[in-house]
Amino acid sequence: MPQSDSVYRYFLIYKPFGTLSQFSREGNRPTLADLGFTFPKDVYPVGRLDADSEGLLLLTNDNFLNHHLLNPRFRHQRTYYVQVDGQVNSDACQALNRGVLIQIDGKPHHTLPAQAQILVEFPTLPERNPPVRFRKNIPTSWLSVALHEGKNRQVRRMTAAVGFPTLRLVRWAIESVLLDNMQPAEVREVEKEWLYQKLKIRPSQQF
Repeated sequence: MPQSDSVYRYFLIYKPFGTLSQFSREGNRPTLADLGFTFPKDVYPVGRLDADSEGLLLLTNDNFLNHHLLNPRFRHQRTYYVQVDGQVNSDACQALNRGVLIQIDGKPHHTLPAQAQILVEFPTLPERNPPVRFRKNIPTSWLSVALHEGKNRQVRRMTAAVGFPTLRLVRWAIESVLLDNMQPAEVREVEKEWLYQKLKIRPSQQF
């Protein structure tokens, strides 16, 4: 029997750096169970962020929403703020916007066109713990990168492919759901109607 809307729950979290996007333990590494919040037992993350990435993560027990966000044919946009090693240039952005060749599981993959732009002002984000290593003689810069696909460590592989290794990676948005002023480890519960509207999903859409 299908679940009724009354038991669907939706949570936004700011996944901290170093935290695994899961509840199950792997050695001594921190997980979502360490956020200090008691989630319903049937709620799980939609997708994941690598341990060394941070930012917006959605958790729910709504299988329809989970399917819609993870199925590549629906092409939901995800936006990242990326701090890179070196002074990034317009040539690198143009290459990212055209798509670049990266390796996924040892196989070549040409990424879909992205929307990459240099951020003139650094984004207002909480300090990372631990902070990014500072090197006096090597500048860093920030990019905004929006994608419609999510291969393993894709953004890091993309910036490395154009000569600018990623130092810090923060997922800022999924469609128009924003990290906004959330703090690391913060949890917010949101309503279905609000979330579906922000994600541009109609509840009547079929699998």
